[in-house]
Amino acid sequence: MSYDPDLDDLTRRMAGAIDNLRQEFGGLRTGRASASLVEPVTVEVYGSSMPLNQVGTVTVPEPRLLSIQVWDSANVSSVEKAIRNSGLGLNPVTEGQTVRIPIPELTEERRVELGKVAHKYAEQGRISVRNVRRHGMDELKKAEKDGHMSEDDQRMWSDEVQKITDEKIKEVDELLQNKEKEIMQV
Repeated sequence: MSYDPDLDDLTRRMAGAIDNLRQEFGGLRTGRASASLVEPVTVEVYGSSMPLNQVGTVTVPEPRLLSIQVWDSANVSSVEKAIRNSGLGLNPVTEGQTVRIPIPELTEERRVELGKVAHKYAEQGRISVRNVRRHGMDELKKAEKDGHMSEDDQRMWSDEVQKITDEKIKEVDELLQNKEKEIMQV
């Protein structure tokens, strides 16, 4: 009657949810240039949609400027159009095969709006972590029901799963707090 749940797997899956949250936060504009800002942008080239980083090299030459060196000059206008239509509120400027994107100052209103978006992303991260916890708890209950573990063991393992979940939720909250500070900095 010895069943050991795979806590490493649960921890790994919860960490995956947090990594996803970090990526989401990386795409939130904070008034400072970051290559991750344009990661979600897809460009229509060669008859299909491609991520921007597969069409050119994204660099950050200055704190308030992104630069994209487009590899094929035929794709420059497509890159510029994709950035304008991305909903990021950016206005690219083309210079030959280089697309420069000045990052404007954030208004107070936009900062508050970004804070709300950050809260939404964090809540999605918490939900993902809780879903992993629910899956782990269901496995423990099933193992107890099937006779693979005692009720006491099930309770002990449930406490372990809850402890891991609490740590990961705390990590999500810390990430949110840091992102809010970053957004609200003037």
